[in-house]
Amino acid sequence: MPIKSYLAIAITGKKIELMHALQKMEQCEVVPAENQDVLALVTDTANEMEDEMLKERIEAIESLQLLSLVSGFNAPQK
Repeated sequence: MPIKSYLAIAITGKKIELMHALQKMEQCEVVPAENQDVLALVTDTANEMEDEMLKERIEAIESLQLLSLVSGFNAPQK
């Protein structure tokens, strides 16, 4: 199960819009910065294919300016 953390940078003035779009996605947990158009994003998916599909959906959000991977972890499946 891939667990990844990102910094999601919103287009100026679109942080709330980006936050709402990300919060609608089941595999996402979002923590907004208080003084910038930046969100901390943690994703948790079942496998690499689901992870890649989620990343593509996130990158398609119009209010997203930049998505930067901070850390990734892939738990071995038993």
